[in-house]
Amino acid sequence: MTVTALPQPVQSREQGFWHAIEVIGCYLLGALWILPLLYAVWMAFHPAGYEVRFDVTAPLTLGNFIQAWNAAPFARYFLNTFVLITVILASQFVICTLAAYAFARYDFRGKTLVFMLVLIQLMIMPEVLLVENYRTMVKLGLVDTVLAMGLPYMASAFGIFLLRQAFLTVPKELDDAARVEGAGPLGTLLKVYVPLSRPIYVAYGLVSVSYHWNNLLWPLVITNSVSTRPLTVGLQVFASPDQGVQWSIISAAALMTSAPLLIGFLLFQRQFVQSFMRAGIK
Repeated sequence: MTVTALPQPVQSREQGFWHAIEVIGCYLLGALWILPLLYAVWMAFHPAGYEVRFDVTAPLTLGNFIQAWNAAPFARYFLNTFVLITVILASQFVICTLAAYAFARYDFRGKTLVFMLVLIQLMIMPEVLLVENYRTMVKLGLVDTVLAMGLPYMASAFGIFLLRQAFLTVPKELDDAARVEGAGPLGTLLKVYVPLSRPIYVAYGLVSVSYHWNNLLWPLVITNSVSTRPLTVGLQVFASPDQGVQWSIISAAALMTSAPLLIGFLLFQRQFVQSFMRAGIK
């Protein structure tokens, strides 16, 4: 007895075709994204004579990294950037956690209005407040300091919103259980809400670190000396035309400054994606 194979439904074939198109499109977009990075890697690890010559037998060298490190005080830039990001992130975690907890679990007059005002900050570009922020720093006497670079960013509307969404998913029964155990509001926050929202903190920390690691305009405006410049400003000054443009050395310097971000994202990419899905952001 022979069995005749039933033809595949037309709809199933169409779905397979469009799925293949989506996969090919994703690979093409990924290739377009990674090509500049691969080109920078090529220039950084090869002599200057091979910047535009793709020769498989070209010699590899670490001399570009050594010259870039010696041409500018990158150790100081790294230290300034690390201090800046640490201060900003610690302040954001404290302020955003307290504000998000208040919006998620407390009822007070004007709560909705205040939360709407917080969300309005998401619509205001930081560049709009550039002049006013500079005037404020001048009055406080903080120009050309690391604190001045971080002060305008120590409270984040996005962080408040993200943590509030996470805290709303915590069952209220856990609040009652914590109160029965004798925990006060702050103890409940630290022992219940913060541990359960740890993936959200990881994701928000990556977003904050990435943004402030690459932030250029405000640090460029508020800093005047080498002792306070972060990596972005130092790299911009290092790559200025009056210093002579050597793309192999500039590529090596750019890779040194971006390597910590790439490593951090590769290590925490799963938590990064899952945390935003848990927070309800698609």
